[in-house]
Amino acid sequence: MIEETDIKDKILNGAEDLFMRYGVRSISMDDIARHLSVSKKTLYQHFADKDELVLEVTRHMLQMNYKECEAIRSKADNPVEELALISLWMKKSMEEINPTMLFDLQKFHVKAWNIWLEFKNKFIHEEVIRNLTAGIDAGYIRAVNKEIMGILRVEFVQMAFNQDIFPREKFHLAEVQSQIFDHFVFGLVTEKGRKLYLKYKEHNQQPSTIL
Repeated sequence: MIEETDIKDKILNGAEDLFMRYGVRSISMDDIARHLSVSKKTLYQHFADKDELVLEVTRHMLQMNYKECEAIRSKADNPVEELALISLWMKKSMEEINPTMLFDLQKFHVKAWNIWLEFKNKFIHEEVIRNLTAGIDAGYIRAVNKEIMGILRVEFVQMAFNQDIFPREKFHLAEVQSQIFDHFVFGLVTEKGRKLYLKYKEHNQQPSTIL
């Protein structure tokens, strides 16, 4: 007998897979039902409508992001290695995301969009500040206004999804995020930090099982 929680998790994972590949707006409840080989009735037994499903998928994705960031933090020996591991993780994760996802949330799913904004403006911002503080103390990062840099970083993340700036037919999201991240890091590090970051980046070009 399949547990109800198993069915709900199956729906969340299946919907997340479709949203990441095709965006949110273009995927209907019918599409999700067909993808999972379940009835629409089954979907509506667990989610009142698509908006609720999108909200729960967003929460699930952000919770996974939180866990992955925690894993990187505990694995890294220093703030610069943490930055290099984040760069590697971002490049991998952005390969799987349709750039329209954030636009679809902002335009059509306000509750989910607000969850993303809270995650961006609180968790990501605080993680940047924490890393900068440790990096400055260790001499890897220049003395900068950490609040300004924290705001700048989170806006960089969102800017890469903006197709008015980086149209999908011309730019690849993973490459845009990777270039922006390296630009951000190289603008912060001291010479000691730069050498260490490049060392980690070179090492990370090899196949990795970090995450």
